[in-house]
Amino acid sequence: MTRETAADAAAIPGQRRPGHCVPLRTPGEDFMNALYQQHRGALLRFALQLLNGDWHRAEDVLQEVALRAWRHSEALDPSAESLRPWLFTVLRNVVIDGHRARRARPPEISDPSSVEPIVPDTVERTLTARVVAEAMEDLTPPHREVLVHVYYLGHSVAQTAETLGVAEGTVKSRTHYAMRALRAALRARGTVS
Repeated sequence: MTRETAADAAAIPGQRRPGHCVPLRTPGEDFMNALYQQHRGALLRFALQLLNGDWHRAEDVLQEVALRAWRHSEALDPSAESLRPWLFTVLRNVVIDGHRARRARPPEISDPSSVEPIVPDTVERTLTARVVAEAMEDLTPPHREVLVHVYYLGHSVAQTAETLGVAEGTVKSRTHYAMRALRAALRARGTVS
């Protein structure tokens, strides 16, 4: 006997020896391999159809069906065609259960950026105010003055006309042309399309 065969003879069956890798197969693994080989394609297509093409959920459902079949592996024959209707029924029930569970709880939000912050973010408002203030500097003094009274101070056309000592029609036309000039100044800064 050679040294290696003597070591083989002294080894306990199923025990790992250095340098040797013995794949241990369990009946459950054989069952799952046969199940996937025989039924995976048809079950996955059916799951995709029920889940409107959601590949990830279909794979999750397929795993759940395989797990439920594995739990009954002693009573099931994975290579039998008569198993397929039972698998399809289980798959359909898993999809229905998942649908009911999602309806029973609040909807999940998949995009964290779409969630409104709990504390209002004032950065956007501050930046917008800064850009508008810079664009206001491009306006003529009469246009700037009318916009300040009408939009920032909230005065009516009549109040603005009285404060500035001009006719109400003049306030209206200055407001119109001031807004047009402000829009052009903001467009030049790339903030308005």
